[in-house]
Amino acid sequence: MPRWGMVIDVKRCIGCWGCSIACREEHFLPRGILWNRVLIGEEGKFPSVRKVMFPVLCNHCEEPYCVEVCPTGASFKRDDGIVMIDYDQCTGCRACVVACPYQQRTFYDGENEEYFPGQGLTLFEIMGRELYPLQKGTVVKCNFCTERVEEGIEKGLKPGVDPEATPACVVTCPVDARVFGDLDDPTSNVSELIKSRKGTPFHEEFGTNPSVYYID
Repeated sequence: MPRWGMVIDVKRCIGCWGCSIACREEHFLPRGILWNRVLIGEEGKFPSVRKVMFPVLCNHCEEPYCVEVCPTGASFKRDDGIVMIDYDQCTGCRACVVACPYQQRTFYDGENEEYFPGQGLTLFEIMGRELYPLQKGTVVKCNFCTERVEEGIEKGLKPGVDPEATPACVVTCPVDARVFGDLDDPTSNVSELIKSRKGTPFHEEFGTNPSVYYID
């Protein structure tokens, strides 16, 4: 069984937000909700100042606090390492939102019903309700595009290598700042990058053992 993970090269990231847009389109996310974000800041002192881009998403931790605190078992970790939410079991208590040290979970209250309030639903929103409906009163987050990964594997494709079996944010990135693959395979692209470029998780001191690594 593979253990899926991601490596993000922060020096390659140009802050185009293509990953966020691809994620929104892939999952038909409603207004005000993002599963992929890019934090933008600066470092250094004038005149030697550099803009810094830092993409963030659910870290799909090996020791997820969100799973530990969930009272109904709605938050769970699959055998392949992907942390998921069963919306039918989620009561919207938001214990997981508080427990996540990376602040990568969002409560969906269903209030932002229209992208353009008062003008009716767009075709994008109508399609989303049919193809990828979210349940009001539940917590939502990145799922590593499990649909793409699973459907790709069924077709004999390799996640992280074949675009159809790889998360949308990785495929869309115009500068190849994101790489997806099997962390337990020492020959995979992600494992080789982590080893050769000394990849490290975000806030490793939290002790959650994230499956998302950063290199610079």
